[in-house]
Amino acid sequence: MSANDGAGDTKMRAIVVVEEGEMSAPAATPKQGKCCEYTLDGSVDMKGRPAVKGKSGGWLAGALILVNQGLATLAFFGVNVNLVLFLTRVLGQSNGDAANNVSKWTGTVYMFSLIGAFLSDSYWGRYKTCAIFQAIFVLGLALLSVSSHLYLIRPDGCGMEHAPCGPHSGKELGIFYIALYMIAFGNGGYQPNIATLGADQFDEEDPAEAHSKVSFFSYFYLALNLGSLFSNTFLSYLEDKGSWALGFWASTAAAATALLLFLSGTLRYRYFQPGGNPIGRIGQVAIAACRNWKAGVSTEVVSLYEGDEKADAGGRKLLHTQGFSFLDRAAHADTDSKLGARDPWKLCSVTQVEEVKSILRLLPIWLCTILYSVVFTQMASLFVVQGAAMRRTTPFSGFSVPPSSMSAFDILTVAATIFLYRRTICPFLARLSGRPAGPTELQRMGLGLVVGALAMTTAGTVEHFRKARATAAMSSDLHIMWQVPQYALIGVSEVMMYVGQLEFFNGQMPDGLKSFGSALCMMSMSLGNYFSDIIVSAVTRLTTTRGRSGWIPADLNEGHLDKFYFLLAVLAVADFAVYLVCASRYGSGKVDGRSSDDEEEGAAGQVTSPAYA
Repeated sequence: MSANDGAGDTKMRAIVVVEEGEMSAPAATPKQGKCCEYTLDGSVDMKGRPAVKGKSGGWLAGALILVNQGLATLAFFGVNVNLVLFLTRVLGQSNGDAANNVSKWTGTVYMFSLIGAFLSDSYWGRYKTCAIFQAIFVLGLALLSVSSHLYLIRPDGCGMEHAPCGPHSGKELGIFYIALYMIAFGNGGYQPNIATLGADQFDEEDPAEAHSKVSFFSYFYLALNLGSLFSNTFLSYLEDKGSWALGFWASTAAAATALLLFLSGTLRYRYFQPGGNPIGRIGQVAIAACRNWKAGVSTEVVSLYEGDEKADAGGRKLLHTQGFSFLDRAAHADTDSKLGARDPWKLCSVTQVEEVKSILRLLPIWLCTILYSVVFTQMASLFVVQGAAMRRTTPFSGFSVPPSSMSAFDILTVAATIFLYRRTICPFLARLSGRPAGPTELQRMGLGLVVGALAMTTAGTVEHFRKARATAAMSSDLHIMWQVPQYALIGVSEVMMYVGQLEFFNGQMPDGLKSFGSALCMMSMSLGNYFSDIIVSAVTRLTTTRGRSGWIPADLNEGHLDKFYFLLAVLAVADFAVYLVCASRYGSGKVDGRSSDDEEEGAAGQVTSPAYA
């Protein structure tokens, strides 16, 4: 098909989508049936039947998942929040080694999210994956509690600030690290799937439930932070006073309760069938595109194959988009010949190709979020070390502020920001901009980068004055409450960045890769922790030459932690500049049946949005 513009010879390239079985009568869709009784997004109940709206999902199922997330987070942060102090006081590690080990462990937690997402999207489904990994999480916490009580907290009463524990055997340390990485494996595999399972409880084809789905991500992050609030206050205080085993047992009880609550909603949840191995589907597109690379293609007409993708990948069809045109060769079909049994390694569907394009489009945005995670991870490591070197007294005799409990101000800021944003700021900006949903996810993520840079600048300024008022080794007359602004700024930035990330990746990923989208968020945190370790190690190596103490020594009064914070602020600003370029070029794909009004009805192969060229 071609179109000539007047007497000129400029030609239009047309895209024809060849559908499998297109000559047969169209099958009835859920929208043609009982649209008010059943969900329209393809979700099913526990027995595989179409999900009934009034009897499944919604806020009842969503509330169970939110409480589950709150309790599981309480359990996880009961270990994470004071892990750096446990490693120094109980296992006798240095500040630098402990901070690096915490970064590596936290990074591993999020790295395991890829395994959970793969099993969920490919074979097990989100519910089964969540149940199995939560059980591993509970067992890991129980083993940590037992080993701490029997082996590690020796002699009795050790583990406090001025009462370190004695040396430990290789066997005792081995049990500790097995327990620690069981916790990492269980929590990492569970986290990306519980967020996606919660979003599955709302039908995005129903306007009311679609609005609830957007709100769910904010409440999910709020539940996460409220759960960690208890850990950062009560459990942090217990562990700071040497009651490590009691704190770990409390975490175990919370995780076990979370698992039981999760299982209680089995009959109420909505489910999506796993779509098969996504690695295989991606590989088929790559190989088919290479095989068809030299195939003769008309400059006027391109025929693209589209099969029954609901059977192939468990999701809805995706419309063809511009960008990454070399991948379109994987779907090139000869419309003059009859489509028979196809070889998926030679001919792929448009939807399958668009799945790969969706991932490729997201990668530049995702890469820009990693440096923010480097900024964010300082709250669990160097912020705590900095706080330990400040005056922590209170008007209450005998009570001092635990350094790790300062993250409670981050949590309170998160809760306040989510509430104010959803109730006040977002509606105001929506009226101002004329966009009903308010600022886009990409805009919020960019704001998160800027505020994160401000947090590092503030932390560096506080450290400058802390050091100026230093008294003795690892001590200063500057009160720990001066850390509140840096924690508060981190709280604002993480709401903008991480809630925006959850919404963005879940919304932009194809149906068969939703858990992978949530795993990308966690992978950003994981790589942020690893890069933090690399940056800290590099800075330490470069600043400790010629007998100098370096920027981050054991005694912060002899170092320049403020310069390290300022370095991170500069890196965050540079990252924001790159992010602006990537975000301005981003274009999303389209799901069949959800095109805008100006799109022609039935144009299944129509280009719907710009993308990376």
